[in-house]
Amino acid sequence: MSEQRQAEFDTWLERWGLDQSGELLDWNEVFGGRPVVLDIGFGRGEGTIDMARADSATAIVGIEVNTPGVVAVLEAIENDPLPHVRAVHGDVLRFLLRVPLDSLTGVRIYFPDPWPKKRHHARRLVRSDVVGALVDRLNVGGQLHVATDIVDYAEQIAEVCQAEDRLDGGIVPRPHWRPLTRFEQRGLDAGRPPTDLIYTRRN
Repeated sequence: MSEQRQAEFDTWLERWGLDQSGELLDWNEVFGGRPVVLDIGFGRGEGTIDMARADSATAIVGIEVNTPGVVAVLEAIENDPLPHVRAVHGDVLRFLLRVPLDSLTGVRIYFPDPWPKKRHHARRLVRSDVVGALVDRLNVGGQLHVATDIVDYAEQIAEVCQAEDRLDGGIVPRPHWRPLTRFEQRGLDAGRPPTDLIYTRRN
């Protein structure tokens, strides 16, 4: 980044960012009572920004390790403006330690890294220990929504979520309200239609 862009990034991150590590967060202090959705791995940020524009009543905490994507979301928060959004530049597993139990209305994981080689499948984000930690932080009635265009990953997601006895749900038609991003469009162009899976915490 240029010096000016770096200075903007630092300012915006201070104003609109949440540290990946630290004390347990109080969502009422951060968002004034809005329901909170965790948006994990938002990539370039188009989907996060579009959904935030469409729903100002829901707070969004977006998490991404890719710096340009975080810059894009922070710029939108600052200039759009989208004061009900916060960005985390870092790792979701570390950040979850800051998220209170039973405090989230939803978790979104759209097109997570598929780690296509079989020997790397253990690195995939949607696995039993991570899903368990996410469900711990959903409130009863809260939803976990995952989308992928990798067939065997969709099968793995379904298997993991079905094994979590606090969840009900499965594969659903693509929701009209989930924005079409450049990443998803590339998959469609390559002949990879997405699979959406939505699960609700029942207890």
